[in-house]
Formats: sequence, C-alpha cells, structure tokens
Amino acid sequence: MTSTPESVDSREDLAAFVRALLRSHAEERSAWENADLPSFLEALAAWIDDAGGWYDNAGRELPADGDWRFFARALRAATVYE
Repeated sequence: MTSTPESVDSREDLAAFVRALLRSHAEERSAWENADLPSFLEALAAWIDDAGGWYDNAGRELPADGDWRFFARALRAATVYE
C-alpha cells in the first residue's frame, strides 16, 4: 500500500487512502486478517475501542478533536451511496 495513515492530512488524502486499502484487498486479500466485511467492521470497532492503548504504546496522544462524526457519516453513507 502506497499511502499510510500518517500521510492523511485532508479529505482527499483520506479518500486516496481508502482506495489504496481497496487495491490492497484486491491484490493481496490472503494477507488480510479481516478480509470479509463482517470481520473487518468488527475489527474496526474493536480497534476504535482500544485506540487509546495503541496511541499510548506508540508514544502519541489520542486526538481528542478528531472528526468522529465525519467518519461515522462516511461509513453510513457507504451503505447506500452509488
């Protein structure tokens, strides 16, 4: 995958990152621990729950002002957007 979470600084970067994930899934699905949608979404929810620990272990501060609603709206919209 060419982009990393650290390279996401804008809405356009986020869209490019998601497309890179899609390409990664298409090209190397067997390397994904959570290759089907239900397991991916469950892992996403679990990581969000545990994100504070990841940030602590990485020596970073969990962003208190992240735009969580934008991400939630994007996930919801993807269920019906064509």
